[in-house]
Amino acid sequence: MDALNETRMTEFVFLGLTENWVLEILFSVAFFVTYVLTLLGNSLIIVTIVFTLRLHTPMYFFLSHLSFIDICHSSVTVPKMLEGLLLETKTISFDNCIAQLFFLHLFACAEIFLLTIMAYDRYVAICAPLHYPNVMNIRVCVQLIFALWLGGTVHSLVQTFLTIRLPYCGRNIIDSYFCDVPPVIKLACTDTYLTGMLIVSNSGAISLTCFLALVTSYMVILVSLKRQSAEGRRKALSTCSAHFMVVAFFFGPCIFLYTRPDTSFSMDKVVSVFYTVVTPLLNPLIYTLRNEEVKSAIKHLRQKQVFS
Repeated sequence: MDALNETRMTEFVFLGLTENWVLEILFSVAFFVTYVLTLLGNSLIIVTIVFTLRLHTPMYFFLSHLSFIDICHSSVTVPKMLEGLLLETKTISFDNCIAQLFFLHLFACAEIFLLTIMAYDRYVAICAPLHYPNVMNIRVCVQLIFALWLGGTVHSLVQTFLTIRLPYCGRNIIDSYFCDVPPVIKLACTDTYLTGMLIVSNSGAISLTCFLALVTSYMVILVSLKRQSAEGRRKALSTCSAHFMVVAFFFGPCIFLYTRPDTSFSMDKVVSVFYTVVTPLLNPLIYTLRNEEVKSAIKHLRQKQVFS
């Protein structure tokens, strides 16, 4: 144990996205703009929902939490990546690496559970509208939010524990731009096959189970729309299509990265960028461009501000 502590890694070095300085400048500008838009767009959704009484419903309650999680999810990786691109500071201490890994999985898992809850909310609202006020009351909504944060914390603790229990005493170069479980455990100076399988089974089970639950709920909703009026079908399809677009853009990269064994592909970094940088921006874009209620509420708040 003493020998392990003496040789334990103190910092890691990121390879980053590219070694071409021109591309680094272009990436830094693009990612900075994307990050700022992510913060502004998601903050706008939160403010709009908080200050618009007619949006104080379970669906928009969950949507505001989704925006909050997207802000946190993006903030875990993007600032450090921008620091590496602009200041050429591509090192991170072991403790900070583990902290980044923990919060990355916490917010990602919380978003998975939240998207599943939002699908259940739409299922009840469309398939059992008479029971909706009783099933999705404020107490249930708060309990669901508490459950998703508890589940995300447990998942993240499992991933972090499986990572830090390994000895790191040799290579310290991470072939990525942030700390995540798959690239970090590759640096362990021991056999990581069993640990890798446990990590994949944990992440994979959550991702695939929630994704199948989401797909099933939307199939049931589509079947039930036959009994709805034309206006009801139009409104339900508009809401569900926006939600399903967010689900597809989030779960696609998530399943690609975390449900396969310890193998690397050339497009891993591209998928990671989409997962950590682009996806958090899609939430405000999709829900503001496709949701008439949100657009109307934003317009009303703007007019109210101008009038004041």
